[in-house]
Amino acid sequence: MVEVGQRHASTLPIGLGPPAPVPSTPMDGYERHTYGEAFADVYDDWYRGVSDVAATVALLAELAGDGSVLELGVGTGRLAIPLALAGNRVVGVDASPAMLERLCAADHDGRVEVIEGDMVAALPDGPFELAFVAYNTIFNLTGDGEQQRCFEAVAARLTPGGRFVVEAFVPDDPPRRGADVSIRTLAADRVVLLVSRHDADHQTAEGQFVELTDGAPVRLRPWSIRYATPAQLDAMAAAAGLHVEVRYEDVDRTPFDPDGSPRHVTVYRRDQP
Repeated sequence: MVEVGQRHASTLPIGLGPPAPVPSTPMDGYERHTYGEAFADVYDDWYRGVSDVAATVALLAELAGDGSVLELGVGTGRLAIPLALAGNRVVGVDASPAMLERLCAADHDGRVEVIEGDMVAALPDGPFELAFVAYNTIFNLTGDGEQQRCFEAVAARLTPGGRFVVEAFVPDDPPRRGADVSIRTLAADRVVLLVSRHDADHQTAEGQFVELTDGAPVRLRPWSIRYATPAQLDAMAAAAGLHVEVRYEDVDRTPFDPDGSPRHVTVYRRDQP
């Protein structure tokens, strides 16, 4: 989950096809687990209100029924723990040991099954009635073809008719380019700056949250994403044998407006054999 520009429609000049190939390491020294290790200690504080947890869990529980659920990029368990408490078997995958450590500390009854690994190669066998990837996390897969392989890996683990829910922002139209510095937090003894750069041709964005606190060392929190339009995600899903069942603007099921919605919650369904 990263705060980047997110605005308009899926009619972007970047088109319907996959993003242009990018280097396998977008940022020097940035690895698969880097985001989680850098943000684990502030994740619940910074992103507590990023979406309605109760509404999200209600939607996911309805879609899953009494079936098993797989969360990709489970993080600190913001959604997985309440979903497990609602009665579903929940398996969560995350590449960050620090994130999973916080999840396990909060999951007092050990209801969530956790797997340390990436969202493609480390997925358990299943089958699952529901898989989901929350707020922009699909875009953490930055390698060439990784998002497509994620769709394929998830589809292979869904029951016939099973669902894959993707929650993500709709990229800016026109897409952002160049570098930017903005203020996230400003206090008398602390400032958090967001330093970012955007490559519209390759649909990537990366940056650092630079945390400056009086009397403390500078803290850097790096992030890197490769974004896709809803149409591009739909094409990946179709290639993996999934189709769009419904698309909302948010978990409150606000109708999606292709010309105005800043984000989307898309329910993909595995094709019946």
